[in-house]
Amino acid sequence: MGAHVVDSALYGHLWGTEEVRELFTDAGRTQVWLDILAALAAAQAELGLIPPAAALEVAEKARVELLDLEEVGARTRQTGHSTLGLIQVLREVLGPDTREWVYYGATVQDVTDTWTGLVMQRMTGIMLRDLRRVEAALLRLAAEHRDTVMVGRTHGQPGLPITFGFKAAVWAAELRRHVDRWLGCRERLAVGQLAGAVGTGSFWGPAALTLQRRFCERLGLGAPDMTWLTARDRVAEFVALLAMSAGTVAKIGREVYNLQRPEIGELRESFRPGVVGSITMPHKRNPELSEHLGTLARVVRSGAALALEGMVHDHERDGAAWKAEWVFLPEACMAAGAALALGVELAAGLQVDAARMARNLREQEGYVLSEPVLAALAKQLGKHTAQEVVYAAAMAGIDRHVGFRDALMGDPRVAAALGEEELDRLLDVQAALGRAGELVDRVVAGGSATPGAAPAGPR
Repeated sequence: MGAHVVDSALYGHLWGTEEVRELFTDAGRTQVWLDILAALAAAQAELGLIPPAAALEVAEKARVELLDLEEVGARTRQTGHSTLGLIQVLREVLGPDTREWVYYGATVQDVTDTWTGLVMQRMTGIMLRDLRRVEAALLRLAAEHRDTVMVGRTHGQPGLPITFGFKAAVWAAELRRHVDRWLGCRERLAVGQLAGAVGTGSFWGPAALTLQRRFCERLGLGAPDMTWLTARDRVAEFVALLAMSAGTVAKIGREVYNLQRPEIGELRESFRPGVVGSITMPHKRNPELSEHLGTLARVVRSGAALALEGMVHDHERDGAAWKAEWVFLPEACMAAGAALALGVELAAGLQVDAARMARNLREQEGYVLSEPVLAALAKQLGKHTAQEVVYAAAMAGIDRHVGFRDALMGDPRVAAALGEEELDRLLDVQAALGRAGELVDRVVAGGSATPGAAPAGPR
């Protein structure tokens, strides 16, 4: 078992996906760092800063399988420097005429921040893909259950009737806004860093900005408009968007968790034979996906808080703030990736019990239809007086354990203002649904683009 749960052979599948985990393994991360060094050497050779033959050899030998990562770790501990161990081991596989030209003028943060830009680029693609997949599943549910009536609840209590399609459309619209947010920040996040010692590019002289542009282009990244050694707003925005995206999926999971309770029984996760809810209560089918979504979202939110803390930096470089990213960024990415993957599974397999929804609505004995009655009485008595009248009738009816219609007709003020025929019309469920169907149609019609694959990785 790994020291961290994400690396556990037993539990790692709960805390990250293989797709995201590969970005953060020693081999995966180191290979991207080597790709960055190769791109740097190639761009420098184009500008005559290093010999072309050296750039070619760096490109040929900057391969993680040629390096002893255990030795890299030993040298890192020995030197106390974040990348010097890597450079030392890499230089040993390069020829004598190339060794002096690798990592030419660059700093640790040039490499790691460019890696961060690549990670943010890759994760943006993953999040867009999976958000669209969840949205697509919810849009199908919204269309299918456009007119499936159920109890709408506020403060955990029955409120007014809604449809399940309306509920699903609310979720889908929120996810779509996250899609828009990710689309809006793609170019802003996917930038490299090649700034040198204090961010001015002084080592490379007049060629610095051209070198930076060509270096970033080779990696498929944008060149930043300004050095961001201490400007960590991109990282903060990125992790905040991870947290918001995971938070919405967790909110959906929380609703399923509550509505799957047998006393409500309106929604259920899909069930796979062999999955055990309890080893002491064999009858249980626990909402495992829904529950775990809440856990994962909490992990991502904690990373977002650290990312915001990291915006406060000292002077032109601050390792204390910046290196915290090495811990929270992988953890937030893996938890968010796992949350979205579980969200896809949950939404695609969600089971809707329309009959139970209708039954639960009937069991409210009409009290969830108080608003149409209030609106009708308001035209005759005034809104606030009408509210007092309906409230008194409802409270008296609940205390006497009678239905809402009988409670209303038992109040002479209601009986004088509304005839029985009109009251029956007001106590029809359709009178309380408002524009739910139209709102569902609007969300379904405006669905996001067809879900696509995540973009290729940096190699």
